[in-house]
Amino acid sequence: MGRENLEKSVRIYVLNWMMGDRMPSKTIRASEIGLYLYCERAWWYHRQGVESTNQVEMLTGTELHRQHGRSMLTTRLVRTAASIFLLVALMALAAYCTSAVLP
Repeated sequence: MGRENLEKSVRIYVLNWMMGDRMPSKTIRASEIGLYLYCERAWWYHRQGVESTNQVEMLTGTELHRQHGRSMLTTRLVRTAASIFLLVALMALAAYCTSAVLP
């Protein structure tokens, strides 16, 4: 795994050098690495300042991710509420059974 990371870093360094950067920046942001790993050409266009032509699709994808995040939050809240209600019901059952056994 370490060798692959080194090779990727070297490829990024070489691409920067080929684009005319005599001294490539030492700081590489995580978003740049993700873009590079997804598509080297997209990364290069981004570095050149070229805007993507599929802005509508990108906005649609962003909205879908937002909706999915909301549904996951709702699911977590419902699961937490159900766990709390189950715990309260079990405590009530234990209290009822204890009161029925002990006069």
